[in-house]
Amino acid sequence: MQHRIIVLGAGYAGATAAGRLAKRLRREDVAITLVNAEPDFVERVRMHQLAVGQDLRPRPLSKMFAGTGVEPKLAKVTGIDVDRRTVTVREPNSAGERELTYDSLVYALGSSWNTQGVPGTAAHAHEIAGRPGALRLRERLARLEAGQPVVVVGGGLTGLEAVTEIAEFRPDLDVTLAARGELGDWLSPKGRGHLRKVCAELGITVHENTAVTGVEADRVATADGTSVPAAVTVWTTGFAVHPIARATALEVSDTGQIVVDATMRSVSHPDVYAIGDAAMAMGPGDKPLRMSCASAAPAAWRAADSIAARLTGGKLPNTPPRYFNQCISLGRKEGVIQYVTADDRSVRAALTGRLAAVYKELVCRGAAWAVANPTLGVPSRRRVVRAGQQAQEAATANAEA
Repeated sequence: MQHRIIVLGAGYAGATAAGRLAKRLRREDVAITLVNAEPDFVERVRMHQLAVGQDLRPRPLSKMFAGTGVEPKLAKVTGIDVDRRTVTVREPNSAGERELTYDSLVYALGSSWNTQGVPGTAAHAHEIAGRPGALRLRERLARLEAGQPVVVVGGGLTGLEAVTEIAEFRPDLDVTLAARGELGDWLSPKGRGHLRKVCAELGITVHENTAVTGVEADRVATADGTSVPAAVTVWTTGFAVHPIARATALEVSDTGQIVVDATMRSVSHPDVYAIGDAAMAMGPGDKPLRMSCASAAPAAWRAADSIAARLTGGKLPNTPPRYFNQCISLGRKEGVIQYVTADDRSVRAALTGRLAAVYKELVCRGAAWAVANPTLGVPSRRRVVRAGQQAQEAATANAEA
């Protein structure tokens, strides 16, 4: 009987894991199902580009995984029963729900925008955490007349990329960034200096050390009692994980992320693996891996290799995750590549300017290519799935070695 592996979510983490599993295991031994609510892979790191009117290359999952042994299933996940090992889904144009049964589950449902409970945000602000939100913002920006104000709330990576993209694409608008801290305060002096230079050149007004306490249809309110006019407010202050995991018996963190061990396996349910934004995984310096594309791919590799090792009696992966840089696009012509320590702390070295923009573009293209070609570039070492008890004994031995 085939070992049934279900992967939930076809973002950077889920799609990568499904492809790697297909390359690691024999098709006659496993049935791999990739469940996703949209029919194609979405380059989430380019949502700010989509929002300003740029078109992204379509990447249908059916085409990506054709001939790989992975079965893409278009459906929305509505529930998980980790005790019965079932996933409840609703397929398009279906009146009811159906259950899928798994032997191993890879949870990669990712995250969405986080309103942080600020009044008026859900009703009046736009988000770019996914394609539907980016398309709604795109439509709204297209209707704005010259001189109208746009406020981007949040000075992190997403906020910086959004505000510079909007200001570059629509120089006729009055674009403002509201940052809770100082502009780029985590970057090196060189990185911060270049960021300030680009914002000034693009005519972006920056409100630093500013906490937004409310959002209305035409303005945002700040903690110091002032308000900033906003025909459009874009909310980029962080991400919240999909709520389904919290509703299960899985052990989750305060943030709702599934707590996993070094192999990305749930600490409470050994047949469940969590990767990407959905996982509370520890990295170098005993710090949680940040929600990012940079964390997603290595986590997917580790989970897929761990599942394959446990099923075949192979050796568990032991290469620790680490960071190398943070890539920030500042429009299409500028960027900052901030080099970091293994645990993601900025060092003095940084690449800036046009070369940094090219670097970031190559990184984005490379990541998308790897996902769109899930079994290419992965060493072909398909192994035979062994009897359950034998594989488990081998896995235990490896873990104790």
